[in-house]
Order: sequence, then structure tokens, then C-alpha cells
Amino acid sequence: MVAPRKNNPTEDSFDIEEDTELLSKTQIKAQADELQKLGTSLVHLGPSALAKIPMDTELLDAIMLARRIMRKKEGYRRQLQLIGKLMRNRDVAPIEQALLTIKSSHKKATNALHKIEELRDTIIIEGDSKIESTLDEYPLLDRQKLRQLFRQAQKQQADNKPPKASRELFKYLKDVIIG
Repeated sequence: MVAPRKNNPTEDSFDIEEDTELLSKTQIKAQADELQKLGTSLVHLGPSALAKIPMDTELLDAIMLARRIMRKKEGYRRQLQLIGKLMRNRDVAPIEQALLTIKSSHKKATNALHKIEELRDTIIIEGDSKIESTLDEYPLLDRQKLRQLFRQAQKQQADNKPPKASRELFKYLKDVIIG
């Protein structure tokens, strides 16, 4: 049995700051996994979205390399680990905030498209009454064009033809409402 070592004041000792708490190995690994997942989500962003994320060139280069070697399984895994390691030394709050903003704007755009789909479907079902209420809500829409697309969509539905006019109606509503 080995005798416990006595603290010698002349030896170098590791001082732990009072404001940091000691983390268990499991907690440290969980944090590392979270940072690696954050890095993975950065790797899968498109170029325009990635440009909006605040990061230094070292981290950006590591992410760009991971994008290039994505098909190489083992190299990609190691590169993701490196990205996680690089993120441990950085303040990730601005990165997380920018990523959240990007995801929420994407969600808003998706919701807007779903609302336009619902509006199109309601116009096709209800007809002129819905066209009138839609024109009241969105005065930039053209009444004649809406009615024309509505009639074509109903005719195509009745004839079991492809919904070309329905798609055109959606595109027209999207172009005018969203811009």
C-alpha cells in the first residue's frame, strides 16, 4: 500500500478558482458532446447561413475542412472531434444565438408558406367569397387573375388533371404576399 503524499508548500500545486465548480468526468464528456453537436450543425449549414455565424478563422477553416471530407467516415469523425475541441476554448454563446436566429427565421418562412398554401386551398374550396376577403386583406392582389386561376384550378380538379393552375395560384399568392 502506498502512503498518502503530504502537501509540501514548496511543490507546485494546482489552484482551483473559487468561482468554478468541479465537474465530473461524465459532465465534461456531456459538455464535449454538446459542443461537438453544435459543431456538426455548423458543418451542415449552407454557405450564406455559415457566413452569418460569428467565429474566428481557425474554427471556420476546421468547419470548411469537415465539409470537404464529409464522405470520408473516419476522417470526418475526427474532424468533428477537433471542432468540438476548438469550441471548448471559445465563448459559444454568440454562435448558439446566431444559429438559433437562423433556425427561427427558417421556421418563420416555412410557416408563411404553409399559410399561403392554406389560403390557396381555401380559395379553391370557397371561391368568390374567399377571393373577396383575401383582396380586402391583401389589396395588391389582382381580382381578375385570382378568379381566373381559381376557375382553372377547379376545372383541373373536376377533370382529374395535374394541378397546374393550383401551383400557379400558390406562386402568385407567394410572390405578391411575401414578395
